Amino acid sequence: MMRLVYLSPVPWNSFAQRPHQFVRWFHQQFNAKVLWIDPYPTRFPEMSDVQRVVASKFAQTPTVVGTVKDKENPEIADWLTLVKVPALPIEPLPASGFLQQWFWRKAMAEIDEFVGNTKAQIVVGKPSKLALQVLARYPEMASMYDAMDDFPAFYEGLSSKAMEHTEGKLAARVNKIVISSSAVSRFSAQADKLSLILNACDSDNLPPALPRSEQPPVYGYVGTIGHWFDWDAVVKLASSLINTDPRALVRLIGPVFTPPPCALPKNVQILPACSHARAMQAMQKFSVGLIPFKRKLLTASVDPIKYYEYRSLGIPVLSSDFGEMSLRANEDGVFLYNGESDFTTLLKTCLRYRSSEDGLSKFRTDNSWAARFAGLIPLFDAGADHRGRRKSTARLEQFAWQRA
Repeated sequence: MMRLVYLSPVPWNSFAQRPHQFVRWFHQQFNAKVLWIDPYPTRFPEMSDVQRVVASKFAQTPTVVGTVKDKENPEIADWLTLVKVPALPIEPLPASGFLQQWFWRKAMAEIDEFVGNTKAQIVVGKPSKLALQVLARYPEMASMYDAMDDFPAFYEGLSSKAMEHTEGKLAARVNKIVISSSAVSRFSAQADKLSLILNACDSDNLPPALPRSEQPPVYGYVGTIGHWFDWDAVVKLASSLINTDPRALVRLIGPVFTPPPCALPKNVQILPACSHARAMQAMQKFSVGLIPFKRKLLTASVDPIKYYEYRSLGIPVLSSDFGEMSLRANEDGVFLYNGESDFTTLLKTCLRYRSSEDGLSKFRTDNSWAARFAGLIPLFDAGADHRGRRKSTARLEQFAWQRA
C-alpha cells in the first residue's frame, strides 16, 4: 500500500479546500494511507491575527471523510493520521530551523514510524523549514510541491523575503511542482518540473441549481474580505444599481479583515461568515456571483474556487480581470470588468444570462476535483517505487537545521 506524507497549508479542522480534496482523492486512487501535518506559523505575528482567531469560531466543521473515531477529532478516517506541530512564530529568522527542531522531534518520529520502508511520497502544500527538513530526511523519496498560492505575496517585509527564500529552496529540492494557475511565472528555473492543475469544486456534493428568481436581483459574494478585495469596485457597482434598479441588493458574506474605506451605499449587505453548506445555500439565491479582486501580485496567480462554485450553480460570474479569470473572457457565463467598464450595461447583460441544463451538467463533470486530479496520476505512478529510506547519519541529525 502506498503512503503519503502531506504537509498541509491549512488545518485539517477547517472547511474542505483543495488540500482536503487532494488527500481524499489520493487515498481513493492509490488505496493509500495519509499522514496529514497541520501547518504552523511561518511569519511573525500581526494584530490582524486576533481577528482571524475570532473569525475561526465561525468556521465550518470539517467534511466527513470516514467513520472511525479519534479522541481529538471525531471525523478522522482510518486511513488518515493527523500530526500537529508545535512551533514558535519565528520562522523568518535565519536560525529558526535549528531552534525549532527540538519542538519537531516528536513529529519527526511520527513520520519515521508512518513511512517505515514502504512506498511513499511527500507532498508539500506550503513552504516551510519543517518541509525542508522532512525532504532532507528522506532524500530518496518522491516529492511534489503543490503551489496553490503565491505564499510570499501574502506576507510583508522580512516574513515575505524569508518565505520567498524558503519556497526557492523547496522548488529546487522537489521532483515535481504543480501550479494552480497558468499565470504563475516564479518557477521559470524549474520549467521542466511544472504541471498545471487548476482548481475545481466538489461537484458531487453541490446543491442543485435553482431556477433564477423573479424577486429583486442579488449580486452576491462569499469569501474572505481582505486587502485584495476591491471595495471601490463594489461601491461603484452598488451605486449604479441605485440608479437603475433600486430593488437590487449587493450581498457580501464572510469575515471582514479589511473594512470598507468609506460609507457603503444603502443597498450593500454584509453578513457574517458561515459554514460552507450554508454558504452554498446562500449562493443558490444569487442572481450574479461577484469576484471583485484587485489586480496585484497576490491575485496574479489565483484561480478562485468560487468561480467554479458559482458556475456549477448556474450563476453568471461578474469578476475583475485578475489572475486566471483574465483568461476566461470568452467562457460561457463569465463577464469581466476593469477600471473603465460601464457597470450599468454589464449588470443588465449578466441578468439576462441563463445556463443550459446540458452545459451546466458538463461544467460540473469537467470541473470536479476527481477530473482535475486525474492529471496527477502519471506523476505519482512515476514515483511509486521510491521507498522511505531515511538518511540517519549523526551528521544529518545534528545539522539538519542548516539545510532549512
